[in-house]
Amino acid sequence: MNAAGIASPAQRQAQYEGLLATLRERMRWAQAGGGEKLHARHKARGKIAVRERIELLLDAGSPFLELSPLACYGMHAGEVPAAGIVTGIGRVAGVNCMLIANDATVKGGSFFPETTRKHVRAQEIAWENRLPCLYLVDCGGAYLLQQDRVFPDWGHFGTTFYHQCRMSADGLPQLSAVFGGCTAGGAYIPALSDESVMVQGTGRIHLGGPPIVKAAIGEIVDAETLGGAAMHARVSGVTDYLAADEHEALAKLREIVASLNWKTEGAARRQPVRPPRFSADEIGGIVGTDLRQPFDVREILVRLVDDSALQEFKPEYGSTLVCATAHLHGYPVGILANNGVLFSESSLKGAHFIELCNQRRIPLLFLQNITGFMVGSEAERGGIAKHSAKLVYAMATARVPRLTVLIGGSYGAGNYGMCGRGFAPRFLFAWPNARVATMSPEVASTVLTDLRRASLKGPADEAQIEALRQQTRAQFEEQSDPYYATARLWDDGIIEPAATRDVLGICLQLIDESTPRFDGVSPVYRM
Repeated sequence: MNAAGIASPAQRQAQYEGLLATLRERMRWAQAGGGEKLHARHKARGKIAVRERIELLLDAGSPFLELSPLACYGMHAGEVPAAGIVTGIGRVAGVNCMLIANDATVKGGSFFPETTRKHVRAQEIAWENRLPCLYLVDCGGAYLLQQDRVFPDWGHFGTTFYHQCRMSADGLPQLSAVFGGCTAGGAYIPALSDESVMVQGTGRIHLGGPPIVKAAIGEIVDAETLGGAAMHARVSGVTDYLAADEHEALAKLREIVASLNWKTEGAARRQPVRPPRFSADEIGGIVGTDLRQPFDVREILVRLVDDSALQEFKPEYGSTLVCATAHLHGYPVGILANNGVLFSESSLKGAHFIELCNQRRIPLLFLQNITGFMVGSEAERGGIAKHSAKLVYAMATARVPRLTVLIGGSYGAGNYGMCGRGFAPRFLFAWPNARVATMSPEVASTVLTDLRRASLKGPADEAQIEALRQQTRAQFEEQSDPYYATARLWDDGIIEPAATRDVLGICLQLIDESTPRFDGVSPVYRM
């Protein structure tokens, strides 16, 4: 570090490599599922691992944009990797599809609270982006010990079925392949699908399994007789196709997608793709790991957009918010990126820019690194409350799709004005150095200790004040950690900075293909 305590780019890069190593280690935890022993038992039953199923289903060479892979990290004693379900987007028979696949090696594929949230979020993304849904079902139904957090409310298990019905009615195919048990609520996933395939010998569907049947009506029956694939294909008609094994079931699912007559043409005037002139591998050395050390966000932008070319809007005004149009993987995009605290001028500039993108039908990309809007008597006299509200209003009512990436801090009303999760961006990703909270740990500890001092009538107990300071700081450090956020589905996944350009390229392609059928109002929020 120099005399001012500022790390050099090389030091920042080395520090960031530590964050990336941690991210990759935790991704291995998520991908391991239930571990070697349960994977061996799964394989002994003639089953294929969930991510191998996905690879077999996708077109050769298709990317797979996995969503929220670190859901449940640090929760449930570490026993529910990826929340027991894999969701993501990939091409099947030339069609971009949403894949929702249970991992039966994790608690038998049962639904925990985070599993239902992840499932529902995948359906929301599919609905907004007009994607067929493919369900790879191996599901034990709701995890009964947490039924009060899985069953009764909006966003719980029932919402997944509601979405299936509404999406099917809206012309979005709902297709499923059943590889294992589908018990109780899990039975509705294939039953509500437009078409379904079942694997003989392992696939089963029953609203009540043998123990429930025995308890309810006294009938003793084995699982295969009660709800096996052959019975449902030949007797009940619950399933449409019978497959001899999982490979045949996946091949049949591909055939069904190929016959959908699905339109994939986009609406944007796409330009030839030109790579950035600067390497994305240098981003870690620019942003570092200390959010207190500033950087010029333009150095990030020129490493993401095509040919590093930006058409900056009002570059001499409201400089703490960079607004620019560019192309990313050939698609037009309007970018709003933080370069400091938001003042009245930068708020008004952002609102104006959003309206221009609305007029020109250009999707919006928000890059968040924000402590919030400016505070203080001068800012209040200058109308910051109203001007910041104008930015929030313009962003919330934008008629074009919005994407958000947390590239640093995301605090307070700044999170809102820059299209945080509460404002329903199409996708929201975070970098491993990101933080999200109402305020930073330093500010929170100061605010609460000052409030405690002000509430006291007599002399302050400095030991108690210091204990409160430390407790508050620890709480905010924990709860603003990116892994705390991603475990609870506050984002769609933590991504490496070097992968951001390609991830956004996939998102923009999905947005472009959905545009001819998208009227600007999310169907998820029409209820």
